[in-house]
Amino acid sequence: MARLSGYLTLVSLFISFTAFASPLIDAPLIARDSNDGYAAIPYYPAPKGGWVSSWSDAYEKAQQVVSNMTLAEKVNLTTGTGIFMGPCSGQTGSAPRFGIPNLCFQDSALGVASTDHITFFPAGITVGATFDKDLMHARGVALGEESRGKGVNVQLGPVVGPLGRKPKAGRNWEGFGADPTLQAIGGAQTIKGMQSTGSIACLKHFIANEQETHRMTSVVTKAYSSNLDDRTMHELYLWPFAEGVRAGVGSVMVAYNDVNQSASSQNSKLLNGILKDELGFQGFVLTDWLAHQSGVQSALSGLDMSMPGDGSIPLFGDSFWGPKLSEAVLNASLPVDRLNDMVTRIVATWYKLGQDKDYPLPNFSSNTEEEKGLLYPGALFSPSGVVNKFVNVQANHNATARAIARDAITLLKNEDQVLPLRRNDSLKVFGTDAGPNSNGLNSCGSMACDNGVLVSGWGSGTAKLPYLVTPQEAIANVSSNAEFHLTDSFPSDVKANSDDIALVFINANSGENFLIVEGNRGDRSVAGLDAWHHGDDLVKSAADKFSKVVVVIHSVGPILMEEWVELDSVKAVVFAHLPGQEAGYSLTDILFGDYSPSGHLPYTIARKESDYGSSVDLIDKPFVQIQDNFEEGLYIDYRHFLKANVTPRYPFGHGLSYTTFNMTTTISMVTPIDSAYPSPRTSKGATPTYPNKIPLASEAAWPKNFNRIWRYLYPYLDHPENAASNSSKPYPYPSGYTTTPQPAPRAGGAEGGNPALWDVAFSVQVKITNTGSRKGRAVPQLYVELPSSLGLETPRLQLRQFEKTKILGPGESETVTLDVTRKDLSVWDVVVQDWKAPVDGEGVKIWVGESVVDMRVVCEVGEECKVLD
Repeated sequence: MARLSGYLTLVSLFISFTAFASPLIDAPLIARDSNDGYAAIPYYPAPKGGWVSSWSDAYEKAQQVVSNMTLAEKVNLTTGTGIFMGPCSGQTGSAPRFGIPNLCFQDSALGVASTDHITFFPAGITVGATFDKDLMHARGVALGEESRGKGVNVQLGPVVGPLGRKPKAGRNWEGFGADPTLQAIGGAQTIKGMQSTGSIACLKHFIANEQETHRMTSVVTKAYSSNLDDRTMHELYLWPFAEGVRAGVGSVMVAYNDVNQSASSQNSKLLNGILKDELGFQGFVLTDWLAHQSGVQSALSGLDMSMPGDGSIPLFGDSFWGPKLSEAVLNASLPVDRLNDMVTRIVATWYKLGQDKDYPLPNFSSNTEEEKGLLYPGALFSPSGVVNKFVNVQANHNATARAIARDAITLLKNEDQVLPLRRNDSLKVFGTDAGPNSNGLNSCGSMACDNGVLVSGWGSGTAKLPYLVTPQEAIANVSSNAEFHLTDSFPSDVKANSDDIALVFINANSGENFLIVEGNRGDRSVAGLDAWHHGDDLVKSAADKFSKVVVVIHSVGPILMEEWVELDSVKAVVFAHLPGQEAGYSLTDILFGDYSPSGHLPYTIARKESDYGSSVDLIDKPFVQIQDNFEEGLYIDYRHFLKANVTPRYPFGHGLSYTTFNMTTTISMVTPIDSAYPSPRTSKGATPTYPNKIPLASEAAWPKNFNRIWRYLYPYLDHPENAASNSSKPYPYPSGYTTTPQPAPRAGGAEGGNPALWDVAFSVQVKITNTGSRKGRAVPQLYVELPSSLGLETPRLQLRQFEKTKILGPGESETVTLDVTRKDLSVWDVVVQDWKAPVDGEGVKIWVGESVVDMRVVCEVGEECKVLD
């Protein structure tokens, strides 16, 4: 979402293409680029929540409350109160009669944004690079504890979309990597950790938003349409969302872009058909900020909440919902049944996470750093009061942040064992990326600059640093023999001795497109995949003068290294990703050998940009709606490289250590796959029922002697009786609309899909032995190769599981278990609309190794596993 500070810059550009009385029905109002036949299929009505047994208690409590709510109270919980109309990034109205406060929604996925005394954690891409499930979960717990401590009801993360189809895309760094399994595990572990604290996680952005350029509808263009086929949707982009739903996530945020010609916020196939019916999602769906485009249409299509509540143009006191939603119910254009389900989902989630029991109210303000300030800054006249209580929620979370940043550091190259460094080595350090922001900590709003060490990308996915340990500070703390040159232009007067080691720091940045950094509008549209600030020249200059050069990279994603990576003097390359507040100490932990590097690449680093294939290009066509056709299908990142037989510079999963490991593997069948398709799903359980009678118009009337705040979004109508009298007029429902429930999707049956999909088909035991002379951790990665008998072309290898060992001393071993589920071996059958697996696993090969090209063991079903040379 766009941070509140960026909203005013969007106001003049943001114009919706819909009106409440005339919903968008998949027809553009401006020219389109070619769409090659992609079109969203209508799917109505919206499935009701509450049929999953693990949610039954929460829904029973919600039903009791919603049964006694007035129309205004129901609408109040579905609509945000408007931009700057409260302390948080967004907040709903309240239902005080039932103890339900304004629900607080706050960025970001790496820390509680726009406030103080929090932890600035490593970004999602860094977490993915750890390949460590325990750290993924621990970060989730810490994020949940901090959001709860600040009184945030819904923390806006984790991010599993974008997936990383386009390596230059601005927000890839917020997710966990360019693979659906890595994203899925990272997202699910984060959700479980966050929600164990009572904080509601928000899985985003649903779905296929793979570039920032033209993501939003504006005065000159409509948001681009991501056009993709059913199989690609299920096997790639939906995979991590399915795992997030299976983990019990409480809320899902829709993306800005269209999908197959229909806006994400009102795409009935996506929300009703896939998310709520097939995946069995029980929580509530909310818009990204200002992504709402219609009233009745979006509600019918499965949207449950509008954030931040404003209509086409913020700060006008208008909304697609709010009073217009009350009107739509009174005039019968929106069925009462749909509104009841919307609010029941919201209240049930509140109960499910235990927020009815001593959950704190917000004790901070996103709008000011002062103790006192305006309560509703978006209002023309606002009361004032204490808005910041400066509650410290950090606890000992810095230790978790440091461990993640450290265990993510990926050693790409290490010739002549130049690393680890000795504490008395003569060091010459170059690059502004080693130092602080020259303008001061947090001097760039939303991290929208590239000044000093890069700790995250920019945009709403950031927070305020409580402090920052720079590499310069940490190196100086370890070594008394380090000389610093914090410049991106190589100094001409530097002297190089034969024993000197040059440490060269470079970076590459990206972010969200409501802010422009050095000409880049979110995506790396100007910089491309090159290092910023002439980083290549800095490395080459150091390599010309020094015989031993170590390159340290902080980056949002892959960068090109071909100009210098094979130079004789470039001995080591250390990829430190986006480390957060503990940037320096996490790095020196590795550089000086206190820990062995154990990070692995969560994406592929190519030799040249075109090696990524057809999906690499950002599409920038003004004045037309861009049609982004996902013609490469399943073949992105390493899947593409394997298919095209292109050798990358460094493959997905690559990561060196200061020690070495060997692996031996055994495989056993757990649950036989005795049929191509999983066993039939069970029937849905009961859902809450309510009277469908249209409420009295008086339920939407303004309370007597009510003190209104101008621009604040309320559910009330000035003349509710007029709305009720208009009920005889026919409403133009969208094409395909029906109130008859759809047959239950055969691929569904529980949260995430048919429970049989997660039956463990094979259990793989991998024994890892440290065969080197130093301590270290290994990451066995399991990839599957599916047989041609499935009748579909499949990627040669697909990551399906991984584990990370404990720290193993020389000669020490550990055996880890990698379970392979039925779904892991399945393809999506677009005709049957179900997951198809090879019977008895016949023809399946299971590969285990330390990267997608470094395989150590192969197992064929029915045969002994073979150790590879």
